[in-house]
Amino acid sequence: MAVGLGLSIGTVNTVSALADDRTKAPPGRRRQPERTPAITRRTTLTFDSTGLARVGVIPRHGRAITEFADLSQRTARSARVGHRALTPADLVATVADCLILEARRDPRAVAAGITLTHPAGYSALQVGDLRASLDAIGLNRVALVAEPIAAAAWLEAEHGPLMPGLALIYDLGGSSLDVTLVRVGAGRPENPIVGVPVRSGEFGGRAFGALVAARAGNSGLASHLSGAVRGATADELRTDHVRASLELVYRCLRTADVTMADVDCVLVVGGAARPADVPQVLSDELARPVIIASDPERTTADGAAILARRANPGRDEPAQPGRRAGAHRRATDDLVPAWLRPQPGQRSRTTRALLFSRRTRRRLTRAATAVGMSAGGVALAFALPADAVIAGLR
Repeated sequence: MAVGLGLSIGTVNTVSALADDRTKAPPGRRRQPERTPAITRRTTLTFDSTGLARVGVIPRHGRAITEFADLSQRTARSARVGHRALTPADLVATVADCLILEARRDPRAVAAGITLTHPAGYSALQVGDLRASLDAIGLNRVALVAEPIAAAAWLEAEHGPLMPGLALIYDLGGSSLDVTLVRVGAGRPENPIVGVPVRSGEFGGRAFGALVAARAGNSGLASHLSGAVRGATADELRTDHVRASLELVYRCLRTADVTMADVDCVLVVGGAARPADVPQVLSDELARPVIIASDPERTTADGAAILARRANPGRDEPAQPGRRAGAHRRATDDLVPAWLRPQPGQRSRTTRALLFSRRTRRRLTRAATAVGMSAGGVALAFALPADAVIAGLR
């Protein structure tokens, strides 16, 4: 049975979802509304004194790492854990690893294909950094896909087959609004995104919360903004908030040189899109069919799981040695290259990571290749302490 695991790591919340063959509709019939459970966590990381990473935990004492999931933001946070400096991409990869381990409590997920989504506006460099961080901790089989492409996969699975055309993905999340135009239906290209995706932090759950706070007089926002929202109800505020976001919709259309008449439907996703006012305003203002799931926050993760299921051959694969379902991998072991990890049957021990720069690692790799060292010879050549290993870190 082919199974897929989809991961959507947002700035505020993180969602993981499973999809298997039982979630597909029989030929000629619509799919049953029953869905596999999804797991939602706050996008936070904590590390204990042993390097154990946990997602979604807000400790009473200590510090949780937040605001790292969006690699396109200059304010994205890095962290230092023990002897290791973790970039935002490393932190996202750590979250993905924890989610995979948690999902594998379900026996179906042990051999599942895995897809991780990222914002469509990421540059090639940012996607490459995320890819390298995943590979560094052994998640080289995790596929990366843009969020609107995953959302379009959900649309095709739930409401397809679709006629060839354009779908506008309106992703209203906790920290931003992303608007993307995507080709759907038969004959769509490998990269179905049309034009340039548009993103703004002026809309979303946090921005709307700031408006409500301004109305209550509890915000340090500009006085003209406070006056504009004072006296309005929450529903009126949300309606105005969504209407103001239409400028981003039209900007996205202009980048693709199309009009709203060329769009076949609007797919609304994101946790901040749950209120009924959001799809209603979009339907009234854009005069196009608006589609929204019962829980729009998990739509992207569900679509990623569908893509992972399609790419998964469905063969059973044994679990990795030493990683039982529900266990958390220690952060000190996450960054150890596979050729230096204890092999099955060897006695494992607590290790200390010796971190080298990228340039030093390249020099060591070239030196090892030149002399044709074996795995056993490397340890002798570098004369490492008995409890030390080399860990590569971007």
